[in-house]
Amino acid sequence: MASGCSELESAIEVLVRNFYIYAERKGKDDKMNKKEFRKMVSRELQHVLTNTQNKEAADKLIDSLDADGDKKISFDEYWTLIGEIARKLSVQMAMQCQERH
Repeated sequence: MASGCSELESAIEVLVRNFYIYAERKGKDDKMNKKEFRKMVSRELQHVLTNTQNKEAADKLIDSLDADGDKKISFDEYWTLIGEIARKLSVQMAMQCQERH
């Protein structure tokens, strides 16, 4: 992206780039397999998800996100995870704002 991006544009770019850092590179079928997903979760989401080092917990998370049942995480399925994390963060921030007032 061009320099001078807004903070929001930069944040979106980071999220997209993060997916492709961990995803398999097979033409149009860029997806994260279970090992790649577990690696991404343990490295990148250890402060917002619990049990990120637990293989079984990560596999359960994969199963819950794997809408097409192929045992891999597509960008859309990854984005579902990001959306859920953002939603929970939004709830926490709203509660903090209410406590201040």
